Formats: sequence, structure tokens, C-alpha cells
Amino acid sequence: MKYLHTMVRVRDLDASLRFYCDGLGLKETRRMENEQGRYTLVFLAADETPNAEVELTYNWPGENGATEDYGSARNFGHLAFRVADIYATCERLQAMGVTINRPPRDGHMAFVRSPDLVSIELLQDGHLEPREPWASMPNTGVW
Repeated sequence: MKYLHTMVRVRDLDASLRFYCDGLGLKETRRMENEQGRYTLVFLAADETPNAEVELTYNWPGENGATEDYGSARNFGHLAFRVADIYATCERLQAMGVTINRPPRDGHMAFVRSPDLVSIELLQDGHLEPREPWASMPNTGVW
């Protein structure tokens, strides 16, 4: 058996690509547009794990412009990514307007949510000493 990908439905493809690519550093590996099915699939991967992809599925708006409601996405769980510098990653995401729901107080783990409310766990590769402002930052919202 071989792991292929995790699929996440997204409401706004551009906002999701900004989060996953510009924020987390994933790269688009391929894209498929299906006009008959009215959806776009975008596959993303990290440089270190190019065969473990995240599939973003964007279902085009209906004829009346309505989009699907995916709820709060709490039933999914989370995606996890190892990062080279958890503080730099959280600073970059925070500068993009992303809320750091569980700050990396311990220098090891943080949680954020994508534009589609998918929980993303960030894990430090190795260990960094706790540092401010992260060490004193409270949790925000849910993840």
C-alpha cells in the first residue's frame, strides 16, 4: 500500500493557495480542471515529501452563484507539517492575517486554521528554546 494524498474541499481557491503555498511553503505539483463536473483539483506537496500530497478540491459555484457550505470542518481532524523554524513559519502566517490558535509556546508545536477552517498542526524539526512573544501567548479560538 502507498499513501497518496489527503483531500480538502476549499471555498476560495486563491485564498487557500495563498495559505498553503505562500504561508506554509507547499508547491503546486499538478492541476486538473473538470468543466463537466464543474470543479478544479490542485495538488500540493512539500519539497521533502513530494509524493505525499494535499489535494485542494474547489467545487465551482452553482448556476445561481451559490457555493457549498462545508460547516466548521471540525470533523476532519488536522493536517501536520514538519517545519524548519516554527517561529518564522508562525510569524509569516501571522503577517498574512492568519490567527495562531495554539502558539508555539514550547518551541515545538503550533496549530493554525486554513481559510476553510482545516486545522493545521506545525511541528518543529528538532527543538527550539521557548521564546517570546510566543511563550506567553494564550490560545485563541479552536483548532
